[in-house]
Amino acid sequence: MDPARANALAAMLDDRRRFAPGDALPPFFHQIYFWEATTPDALAEDGHARLGTGLIPDLGLPRRMWAGGKLAFHAPLLAGEVATKTSVVESRAEKAGRSGRLGFVTLRHEIAQAGTVKVTEWQEVVYLEERAPDAPPPRVTQAPEDASAEARRFSEVDLFRYSALTYNAHRIHYDPGFATGQEGYPGLLVHGPLLAQELLLKAARDLGPLAGFRYRATAPAIVNDEIALCRDGTALWVRGADGQLCMDATATPA
Repeated sequence: MDPARANALAAMLDDRRRFAPGDALPPFFHQIYFWEATTPDALAEDGHARLGTGLIPDLGLPRRMWAGGKLAFHAPLLAGEVATKTSVVESRAEKAGRSGRLGFVTLRHEIAQAGTVKVTEWQEVVYLEERAPDAPPPRVTQAPEDASAEARRFSEVDLFRYSALTYNAHRIHYDPGFATGQEGYPGLLVHGPLLAQELLLKAARDLGPLAGFRYRATAPAIVNDEIALCRDGTALWVRGADGQLCMDATATPA
């Protein structure tokens, strides 16, 4: 796990820490490792790898959203050490929603160093039908207020750098025409894992070492909007520019 890559993420997050071989990496920094490089002919229109060509089954649903996840931290991952990641499809299900047919896939990842699993991650991905022009607007939940919230704003440069670090070619994060025209969003979307990363770092700052973390994306955060990172005890959330709840989470201190 190359320290230079962790240092690049820290710089992108405006975190002044720098990591050397043997240093413990912050929680969730493993997202920038274990790239799955895909040749252009294997990509779908949205920039992701075409479904059915790898671990994710093709459910006949072309749109993809990272809906949330859960993490168990058994021991810190160390910079400069070899790591392995083992992934399985733990479950899949389909149901009908307000916007049509939905597919839900849960992936389980185990990340190990020196033969010991140090992080177990469950990643929840939802797949949707093509967006209809007359699709109903998504339901929005208002987020609680937090007087001590930390303000944050992500620019186009931030999104580009995070996409580069995670090798994420999803066009909703860098192609305004695709994000607004094809997907119907008001602008480029901030990555769900980037919001989760910010909440995890806030939880670690406020609560100390973590044993677990669970998060759920509820509404998009849009580029250049001022958002707020909020906490009440072990509950954390992201409040959007219009007061909407963009993500909620629960941290489990070690």
